[in-house]
Amino acid sequence: MNYNVISADSHIDVKYLPGDLFVSNAPAEWKDQAPRIVETREGKKWFSEGTDLSARLPNANMGFFERGFSKRIDRMFDAGFFDGRSHPTDPELRMKHQDMDGIDAEVIYGVLHLGNHIESRELLNLIYRTYNTWVADFCKANPDRLAGLACLPNEDPEAAAAELRRVAALGIRGAEFAVSTAAKPVWHKDWFPLWEAAAECNTPISFHTTGLPTREPDDAETKEYTAQYLGTWLTMFQLAGAESLASILFSGALDRFPDFKFVLGESGVAWIPFILGRVDEKYEDRYTYLNFSMPPSDYWRRQGYTTFQQESTVPDVIQLVGEDNVLWGSDYPHSDGVWPDSQDVIAKDLGRLDDRVLQKVIRDNTGKLYGFLN
Repeated sequence: MNYNVISADSHIDVKYLPGDLFVSNAPAEWKDQAPRIVETREGKKWFSEGTDLSARLPNANMGFFERGFSKRIDRMFDAGFFDGRSHPTDPELRMKHQDMDGIDAEVIYGVLHLGNHIESRELLNLIYRTYNTWVADFCKANPDRLAGLACLPNEDPEAAAAELRRVAALGIRGAEFAVSTAAKPVWHKDWFPLWEAAAECNTPISFHTTGLPTREPDDAETKEYTAQYLGTWLTMFQLAGAESLASILFSGALDRFPDFKFVLGESGVAWIPFILGRVDEKYEDRYTYLNFSMPPSDYWRRQGYTTFQQESTVPDVIQLVGEDNVLWGSDYPHSDGVWPDSQDVIAKDLGRLDDRVLQKVIRDNTGKLYGFLN
């Protein structure tokens, strides 16, 4: 297949999945707790463990968006996204949307966000296994264009490694891991079995940002200050990747497992040179007894990647970050993404790049990392 643009960051959210997916695949003791669509007086909603997920999780809310929410959502309405059909989980409809956007292939993040909303870890791991098997099958509809990421448990390194090996055997080409809620920090050696499995399976692991903690308005002032609060949170959203990057660089894992690759999902680009410089400075000043074989920033250039969707400063910093380490993605179908205007955004933000570097960012780096390109 001839590729021109490959998105390194696209999504499938729980609200687009078949309503009986988890119930039909759950053992008898979990069927009444597993996520499912329930008809309510307010319409269809996703429930799990007897709780309305849509009340806490926009990615599970079937009717969350309306015209006027944002200019991007209005563009998605105009392009026919909100026509009542589940475009992201219908292979034919999804491909039509990507063709409309000029996207030839995409890497798909999944339902890792459920980890913050499911009480039972046993149930959550069942959900992840069910989704992982489903998305592996979903991508078989068009493997030249679709690469779904598996969701990994984050409370038991051995269980995470076992699940990674299982899904790799199914043809999954990458995985995602919830850093912020992991049982141990990423710099802890307990995670070495997972990084070892990732290296062994040639399966990159993504640390997708979930945003930085942000002070919220008092209850009495929520309505008045919603824009200020959410504007602050959304502005800083991608900067959460800084902790993931510093943690994995200081962990020693990249020295021990040189074939392990990691991705800072939807984490942006321009802040990375500061973190790389800071990590090198602190290592040289205080922590050389960790005995790395090279400066921490060199591990980034050998094994690390970051994705972004809209960032006009990329041409200004890319040589500091590394032209082989930057991956563009549309973030389809999220409201912070750029679908259906990816081509315009690429031209506007990245038009100053040399053609050779541009092709790396929008095609080659992602294509090689996830096996679309040799």
